[in-house]
Amino acid sequence: MEIFYWIVFGGLAAVVATMELSKNNKDRINTSSAFNSFKNNYLLVYSLMMAGDWLQGPYVYYLYTTYGFGKGDIGQLFIAGFGSSMLFGTIVGSLADKHGRKRASVTYCITYILSCITKHSPEYRVLMVGRILGGIATSLLFSAFESWLVAEHNKRGFEQQWLSITFSKAIFLGNGLVAILAGLFGNLLVGTLALGPVAPFDAASIFLAIGMAVIISTWTENYGDPSESKDLMTQFKGAAVAIASDEKIALLGAIQSLFEGSMYTFVFLWTPALSPNDEDIPHGFIFATFMLSSMLGSSLASRLLSQATVKVESYMQIVFVISSASLLLPVITSFLVAPSQEKGGSIKFAGCIQLIGFCVFEACVGLFWPSIMKMRSQYIPEEARSTIMNFFRIPLNVFVCIVLYNVDAFPIAVMFGMCSAFLFLASMLQKRLAGVAERSRQDKVRELEAEPLNI
Repeated sequence: MEIFYWIVFGGLAAVVATMELSKNNKDRINTSSAFNSFKNNYLLVYSLMMAGDWLQGPYVYYLYTTYGFGKGDIGQLFIAGFGSSMLFGTIVGSLADKHGRKRASVTYCITYILSCITKHSPEYRVLMVGRILGGIATSLLFSAFESWLVAEHNKRGFEQQWLSITFSKAIFLGNGLVAILAGLFGNLLVGTLALGPVAPFDAASIFLAIGMAVIISTWTENYGDPSESKDLMTQFKGAAVAIASDEKIALLGAIQSLFEGSMYTFVFLWTPALSPNDEDIPHGFIFATFMLSSMLGSSLASRLLSQATVKVESYMQIVFVISSASLLLPVITSFLVAPSQEKGGSIKFAGCIQLIGFCVFEACVGLFWPSIMKMRSQYIPEEARSTIMNFFRIPLNVFVCIVLYNVDAFPIAVMFGMCSAFLFLASMLQKRLAGVAERSRQDKVRELEAEPLNI
């Protein structure tokens, strides 16, 4: 069965390499040396941050099982992480807008390192504290860094189109290449070197510490709204008003919540889905295959975003439909393939089919990240960027907490079916967003055409 992993991995690697090497001049945008230096600095930091995150990903569930916890207890720990992100994320995001995105990025490093340290303890309460710290760190990872990048990019006067290059490269490296290397490195630490399931968390702490040093020494501070007259509640109200008054922002938030909610549910479910009878599966290797699929998606997104005639709002409708179909595979196989009663062994036939579908879903994830970043940069106002982005995570975290709380009440196939339905709903909302955005563009064109007549 190891041959199957190598076939999938090698095939995806060949496709990604072909796409990257076949890029022509039309796929590339001429940029300045100052921008390239800025971009490379951000990519270095982002890659280190993601290395610290991805090293932990394949082993969180596995580590908890080695401490003797069952699926229900593990679900509670995951709920603590998402609940923490929901309760504290918006507050932390608002503080980042007001007190500085660089400070928030450093806080992410410190918080996540402390979370990694807690993994050395088999005590449930200590692990719970670690999950709470991890939830806070996750909110910072998905808001502070992007907010710093957009503000700094605009402050330095770079072309708006160049922002798409940084987004695509960040996902290709941070959510692709770095994730693959992290998966293989984690496999080396846990499998080959037999250092135990906590070793990837120690390695993650080292990468986070290096990244923090780079941030402190090379980044300048920027803010959303540093006004001392605005308290936290005023910032919340301002963000809520912005979401309620602009349909594009509200739709974008709903789409993001539906997709990311399904994605995080998938993160929890893929291990038990591929090993329902305790099959021996190479977690790090499968994770690396997922990340290679994500690289394929981000490489495709890079090409799409570089085309002026291609609208991100349009092609993302197709991406959501494909992702919905890919997570429907576990539901289909549960009806068409007889479940195996054999305990242990290697991955079964149904698992192989699901693995291919999961790789397709990860390719959609690779397309999603730079595309949603591009739309956020267009629609979300700068003064409350981090606050609004963390507002988007509230329904996401509520959804994931509900799913994980009921993880023992429903079969895995039902969970995947629900995720598939939410992704299809996201495609419908994306279609609505495309229509609203197009009308908004047409209104602006009409306003510009009418201006000379008013002089």
